[in-house]
Amino acid sequence: MTTSTTTETAPKASTKKRRFLTAEKKFAIYLEAQTDDKPIGELLRREGLFSTDLARIRQQVKEGALQRLSAKPGKKQGLVDTETYEAIKRELQDKERAMADQAVELAILRKKTNGGSWDR
Repeated sequence: MTTSTTTETAPKASTKKRRFLTAEKKFAIYLEAQTDDKPIGELLRREGLFSTDLARIRQQVKEGALQRLSAKPGKKQGLVDTETYEAIKRELQDKERAMADQAVELAILRKKTNGGSWDR
Protein backbone atom coordinates (compact mmCIF):
# COMPACT_ATOMS: atom_id res chain seq x y z
CA MET A 1 0.00 0.00 0.00
CA THR A 2 1.74 3.09 -1.20
CA THR A 3 0.38 6.53 -0.93
CA SER A 4 1.55 8.91 -3.52
CA THR A 5 1.25 12.60 -2.96
CA THR A 6 1.10 14.74 -6.00
CA THR A 7 3.21 17.83 -5.96
CA GLU A 8 1.69 19.28 -9.09
CA THR A 9 0.78 22.88 -8.83
CA ALA A 10 -2.92 23.19 -9.38
CA PRO A 11 -4.31 26.51 -10.48
CA LYS A 12 -5.53 28.68 -7.66
CA ALA A 13 -9.11 28.21 -6.58
CA SER A 14 -10.71 30.99 -8.56
CA THR A 15 -8.67 33.24 -10.78
CA LYS A 16 -11.62 34.66 -12.65
CA LYS A 17 -11.28 38.17 -13.95
CA ARG A 18 -13.74 40.70 -12.64
CA ARG A 19 -16.54 41.31 -15.10
CA PHE A 20 -17.80 44.84 -15.63
CA LEU A 21 -21.29 45.37 -16.98
CA THR A 22 -22.22 48.38 -19.04
CA ALA A 23 -25.02 50.64 -17.91
CA GLU A 24 -27.19 49.37 -20.78
CA LYS A 25 -26.62 45.74 -19.77
CA LYS A 26 -27.39 46.48 -16.11
CA PHE A 27 -30.62 48.21 -17.10
CA ALA A 28 -31.59 45.29 -19.37
CA ILE A 29 -31.01 42.88 -16.47
CA TYR A 30 -33.06 45.14 -14.20
CA LEU A 31 -35.95 45.25 -16.66
CA GLU A 32 -35.86 41.50 -17.17
CA ALA A 33 -35.84 40.92 -13.42
CA GLN A 34 -38.94 43.11 -13.09
CA THR A 35 -41.01 40.85 -15.35
CA ASP A 36 -42.85 37.95 -13.73
CA ASP A 37 -42.69 35.48 -16.63
CA LYS A 38 -39.31 33.87 -15.73
CA PRO A 39 -37.77 33.04 -12.36
CA ILE A 40 -35.05 35.42 -11.18
CA GLY A 41 -32.75 32.50 -10.40
CA GLU A 42 -32.70 31.57 -14.07
CA LEU A 43 -31.71 35.10 -15.03
CA LEU A 44 -28.95 35.18 -12.42
CA ARG A 45 -27.50 31.84 -13.56
CA ARG A 46 -27.60 32.86 -17.21
CA GLU A 47 -25.84 36.16 -16.52
CA GLY A 48 -23.42 34.69 -13.96
CA LEU A 49 -24.61 37.01 -11.20
CA PHE A 50 -25.45 36.64 -7.53
CA SER A 51 -28.57 37.92 -5.83
CA THR A 52 -26.48 40.65 -4.18
CA ASP A 53 -25.41 41.84 -7.64
CA LEU A 54 -29.06 42.18 -8.64
CA ALA A 55 -29.82 44.03 -5.41
CA ARG A 56 -26.96 46.44 -6.16
CA ILE A 57 -28.25 46.99 -9.72
CA ARG A 58 -31.74 47.71 -8.36
CA GLN A 59 -30.28 50.21 -5.88
CA GLN A 60 -28.30 51.95 -8.64
CA VAL A 61 -31.41 52.20 -10.83
CA LYS A 62 -33.35 53.67 -7.91
CA GLU A 63 -30.62 56.23 -7.14
CA GLY A 64 -30.34 57.22 -10.80
CA ALA A 65 -34.10 57.62 -11.13
CA LEU A 66 -34.31 59.70 -7.96
CA GLN A 67 -31.45 61.90 -9.09
CA ARG A 68 -33.06 62.57 -12.48
CA LEU A 69 -36.54 63.07 -11.05
CA SER A 70 -35.34 65.48 -8.36
CA ALA A 71 -33.77 67.81 -10.92
CA LYS A 72 -35.61 71.07 -11.29
CA PRO A 73 -37.18 71.80 -14.67
CA GLY A 74 -35.01 73.86 -16.98
CA LYS A 75 -31.87 73.25 -14.97
CA LYS A 76 -29.54 70.68 -16.46
CA GLN A 77 -27.10 68.75 -14.31
CA GLY A 78 -23.50 69.37 -15.27
CA LEU A 79 -22.29 65.88 -16.09
CA VAL A 80 -18.82 65.48 -17.56
CA ASP A 81 -17.85 62.47 -19.63
CA THR A 82 -14.87 60.37 -18.56
CA GLU A 83 -12.55 61.53 -21.34
CA THR A 84 -13.06 65.19 -20.50
CA TYR A 85 -12.57 64.48 -16.80
CA GLU A 86 -9.29 62.65 -17.45
CA ALA A 87 -8.06 65.46 -19.74
CA ILE A 88 -8.83 68.09 -17.09
CA LYS A 89 -7.19 65.96 -14.42
CA ARG A 90 -4.00 65.61 -16.51
CA GLU A 91 -3.98 69.35 -17.19
CA LEU A 92 -4.29 70.09 -13.46
CA GLN A 93 -1.43 67.72 -12.65
CA ASP A 94 0.76 69.38 -15.32
CA LYS A 95 -0.01 72.83 -13.92
CA GLU A 96 0.70 71.71 -10.35
CA ARG A 97 4.03 70.25 -11.50
CA ALA A 98 4.90 73.51 -13.31
CA MET A 99 3.97 75.53 -10.23
CA ALA A 100 6.22 73.36 -8.06
CA ASP A 101 9.07 73.89 -10.53
CA GLN A 102 8.48 77.66 -10.41
CA ALA A 103 8.50 77.58 -6.61
CA VAL A 104 11.89 75.83 -6.66
CA GLU A 105 13.28 78.36 -9.13
CA LEU A 106 11.96 81.25 -7.03
CA ALA A 107 13.59 79.82 -3.91
CA ILE A 108 16.91 79.52 -5.76
CA LEU A 109 16.68 83.10 -7.05
CA ARG A 110 15.83 84.44 -3.61
CA LYS A 111 18.81 82.63 -2.17
CA LYS A 112 21.13 84.10 -4.79
CA THR A 113 19.87 87.63 -4.27
CA ASN A 114 19.66 89.42 -0.93
CA GLY A 115 20.06 86.32 1.16
CA GLY A 116 16.55 85.02 0.59
CA SER A 117 14.39 88.00 1.50
CA TRP A 118 12.53 90.45 -0.74
CA ASP A 119 12.28 92.96 2.07
CA ARG A 120 15.89 94.20 1.85
